[in-house]
Amino acid sequence: MTTPSTQKIELLAPAGTPEKLEIAIHYGADAVYLAGRDFSLRNFSANFSRPEMLAARRLTRERGIRMYVAVNIYSRDSESGAIADYLDFLGTVEPDALIVADPAIFMQARKRVPGIPLHISTQANTTNSGTARFWQELGATRVNAARELTLEEIRSMAADSGIAVESFVHGAMCMAYSGRCLMSGFMAKRESNRGLCCQPCRFGYAVVEETRPGQYFPIAGDERGSYIFNARDLCMIEHLPEMIGAGIASLKIEGRMKSIHYLAGVVKVYREAIDAWYRDPDGYALQPHWLTELAAISHRGYCTGFYFGDPHQTAANTENRIHPGYRFVAKVTGRSPDGGTRVQVKNRIFENEAVDVISPGGPSRSACIAKIVDEHGQRRSPAHPGGQATLYLDIPTRPLDLIRCPADDPGERPS
Repeated sequence: MTTPSTQKIELLAPAGTPEKLEIAIHYGADAVYLAGRDFSLRNFSANFSRPEMLAARRLTRERGIRMYVAVNIYSRDSESGAIADYLDFLGTVEPDALIVADPAIFMQARKRVPGIPLHISTQANTTNSGTARFWQELGATRVNAARELTLEEIRSMAADSGIAVESFVHGAMCMAYSGRCLMSGFMAKRESNRGLCCQPCRFGYAVVEETRPGQYFPIAGDERGSYIFNARDLCMIEHLPEMIGAGIASLKIEGRMKSIHYLAGVVKVYREAIDAWYRDPDGYALQPHWLTELAAISHRGYCTGFYFGDPHQTAANTENRIHPGYRFVAKVTGRSPDGGTRVQVKNRIFENEAVDVISPGGPSRSACIAKIVDEHGQRRSPAHPGGQATLYLDIPTRPLDLIRCPADDPGERPS
């Protein structure tokens, strides 16, 4: 049996937009990480304007959720003034912590916002207890363990360093050292370490012999090439007790640029699993619907990464196979006076379509759409993305429930 720690492990979820923040909170995150429009590693996510960040802080305080702000680029001298201004603004926001990697930004933050705790990003590649203690002596309160570490190495770091250790539990992995990759900068002049990655590890590649130009030899791939750098996605749901037992303080979910369908499904599963373990460590058992839910989300094949030192788990997804999961079609916004389910339409929805409804807690529920009415009160099939509609289902729903149907078998399409 794994011995419970004195403090319940934190579930840390990505919040790439205000909508995703709302979803992360609703489905059970203890804490969220987000960023402003500059100086983080996900510049292609919508992120938060300054008014939105202030609103996010009010919301997280109201809900008792911790909020961490990423300022984890590697900066240039020309940005020092702008970063100082941004740190001053974050001093008015008062997040629960800043996530940093660059020592220059770390020192600026210590001087300009000394009351805000500092967490060390995975970009800083903390691989040993000595480095963790180094950051602690400088004033950091948490380090994110490097992706390359095994679970035993993380256990040692957590026990020996005296600083809180955060580790990834689910999501995409970079084919680079602690996410620090130069390929995007070389190939597209978009620097990964400044939030501009074009994901060249997902490109198709082939071998060309220099005397045979134009003759491409795939490397165990398909007709488009090979995906020798294409990492599979991390999934540690089957090893949650081991992660809790390693002394990790926070389990981090990757995915600020992922959909709200991804976010809701992943957060709800790990929330249920963590709560189940703490309720009864001896009787804890993996629930089949957790695996079903994670399989329903688009992914590149799951693995346990470097945690157990198994080379088969770190092998690339050379076929670029993407498991499509389900087609996310709507987010519930409320109920109509006659009992209909009001939704924001995210993908086409048809009458008589069989769908799943996902809510916090428990397996998804099956339903059928008997009727669709548009915002003008007219019956409509299909409803199109970007609009509002009222669906008439045979089960009850609540705001922020999500509605989806199988991506590979969308069913009959009435004309």
